[in-house]
Amino acid sequence: MRADDLLSIGDVARRAGVAASALRYYERVGLVSSVRTAGGTRRYPRSVLRRLAFVRAAQNVGLSLEEIRDALATLPDGRTPTAADWGRLSRGWRARLDQQIDGLIALREGLSSCIGCGCLSLRRCALSNPGDTAGATGSGARYLPPALRRTGTAS
Repeated sequence: MRADDLLSIGDVARRAGVAASALRYYERVGLVSSVRTAGGTRRYPRSVLRRLAFVRAAQNVGLSLEEIRDALATLPDGRTPTAADWGRLSRGWRARLDQQIDGLIALREGLSSCIGCGCLSLRRCALSNPGDTAGATGSGARYLPPALRRTGTAS
């Protein structure tokens, strides 16, 4: 790889709109990689900008960093990923997005009826606690509607 094809951590951070500390973290968890100069500074290939755009899009869909790393690991080594490669990775997001949309619509519709109802009963409320299932698991907040849950660690 030619030296002029490599970007400094500051250049990547600025162009990708992420903090340099995030780049170092992403490298540590295996989302991106860099090479080191003789002086020990990080240099990133230009292709890292597409990977970072993918990371941001995947996070917006709700994928955990572990899921994102696993998806990125399926990309080919030795060549820049093509539009077809990226399309293959993102196809699986459609069902996840549809699920999130369905959950948000249900939340919106239920919220309107719940506010109108005014029961404020966690035992009876079909929106917050259908059948008082949360009461059997203990006190405190227990869950969100399934389509709104995030898996894995926070990003």
